[in-house]
Amino acid sequence: MPLTPDQVLALAPDAASAKAARGLVTPSQWPTLGANEKAVWGECQGSGAKPYQTQVDQDGPTFKCSCPSRKFPCKHGLALLLMYADNAARFNNTEAPLWVSEWLNTRSEKAQKKEEKQRTDAAKPVDPEAVERSAAQRWSRIENAAADLQRWLCDQIDRGLGGLTAQHRPEWETIAARLVDAQAPGLASRVREAAGDLGNRALPAETLLRQLGTLQLVCDAIAQRAHIPTDALADLRTFVGWPFERADVIAVAVPVMDRWLVIGQISEERDGKLTERRVWLHGERTKRRALLLDHSFGGKGFERAWVNGTAVETALAFFPGAAALRALAVSTEYQISPATFPITDLPSEWQCVAQRVAACPWVPLHPMLCCDAIAMQIDGGLYLYAAGERLPLSVGEANLWPLLTLSGGHPINVMGEWDGQALRALAAEGRDGTWQRNDL
Repeated sequence: MPLTPDQVLALAPDAASAKAARGLVTPSQWPTLGANEKAVWGECQGSGAKPYQTQVDQDGPTFKCSCPSRKFPCKHGLALLLMYADNAARFNNTEAPLWVSEWLNTRSEKAQKKEEKQRTDAAKPVDPEAVERSAAQRWSRIENAAADLQRWLCDQIDRGLGGLTAQHRPEWETIAARLVDAQAPGLASRVREAAGDLGNRALPAETLLRQLGTLQLVCDAIAQRAHIPTDALADLRTFVGWPFERADVIAVAVPVMDRWLVIGQISEERDGKLTERRVWLHGERTKRRALLLDHSFGGKGFERAWVNGTAVETALAFFPGAAALRALAVSTEYQISPATFPITDLPSEWQCVAQRVAACPWVPLHPMLCCDAIAMQIDGGLYLYAAGERLPLSVGEANLWPLLTLSGGHPINVMGEWDGQALRALAAEGRDGTWQRNDL
C-alpha cells in the first residue's frame, strides 16, 4: 500500500534526516527509479563517482542503502519513498535489478530460517527441574532486594519527602544499582525515574508519593507472590524487569489472527542510546488492543516499520499476563491496507482501563480512544472534552498547535496513552486530515 508523504516522514529517525530527505526529492539526482508490487528502488547520485543504491521492501517498509550513514532509515531511503508517494508514475514498473532481487531473496531466506529456528527451539527438550531451580534462585535474589528496597522506602517517608532535593540523587542511584545487581532492572528504572524528579518544584508533591507508592505495592506483591494468580505473577515478573523470551512466548501462545489497525505509536530514548518504540494496535474483529514493544540501540532503527492509518492482516502472539496487552507479530506475511480509527465511546474505554487495573495494578500505560472529542486550552492547561468529561491532555509544545489546528474547535478522534493522570496524545483524526505525535 503506497504511503502518504506525512507517513513517510514519520519514519525518519530524527528531524535532520527528514529535512535532508526533503532536499533530495529531485528526480535529476536519481538517474534510476523503479518499483513493483514488492519493492521500490533507485540510484541516487552523491558526491562520489558511483551512485548510492537505495531500496525499500514495501512489505515493511524496510530500508537498505549503500551509503555510509548509520541512521535508519537514511535520508536516501526516505527521499525515495517521498518521491514514490508524491508521484509513483515516474517509477518504471519493471523487473527488479539483481542488486534488489538478491536483497529481497536474502530477506526471505532469513525470515524462513528464523521461523525454522523458532520451531526448532520450541521443540527442544528442556530440563524442567533446572528451569525451576534457576527461577527460584532469581526470585530469591529479587525478594531480598525488594525487602531492602521496602526498608529504604520507609526511611524516605520517615525523613519526609518534602526535604528531598537533587542532592539526594546519588543515594537513590546507589539503591538502583543494587536492584540491577539483584536482577531486578525494572525496579531500578522506577527508582531512577523518581530520582530524576527530585528537586523539580514544577511537579506536584503527590507525583513522588505515587511513584514510591507503586514501588511499595510491588514490594508487597513480591513478598506475597506465592499467593498471586499465575497471570498476575507474569505481569509482576515483567514489571521487575524479568522479561519472557520470544521463543517461550511463541511456544505457548495461541496466535490471534485479525486485521490489526495501527492506531498510534511513539519512540522514546531510554538510558542513553537505547530507543524504545511502542506501537498500539486494535483488532478489527476481536476488538482487542495490543502493544508491540521494540528496542533499538545506537540509532540502528527497527526491523519493521508500522504506519499509523493502516491495517495489517497478521497473527499476534500475546505475552503471559493478566493485562493481556503486549504481543509479538509472529507472521512473516503482512497484508497492508488503509484504515481509520475504530469508533468507540468513552465509558467503554474507562471500563477496559478499570478491568486491566483490577487484574493487574502494575500496568503503567493504557491505550485509550476518545471519539468526538474537542481539544481546548483553558487557563494554561490543555484538555480533551468528550462525553461530558474533561481529560488532561499531554502533547508537548512542538505538537500543541498542529493538534489544535486539526481540531479547530470541532470534534476529532484522539488516541493516546493514559498513565493515570493525563492522556498523552499519539495520533488523531479529524475532518481536515490526520495528526500524529512528532518528537523529533
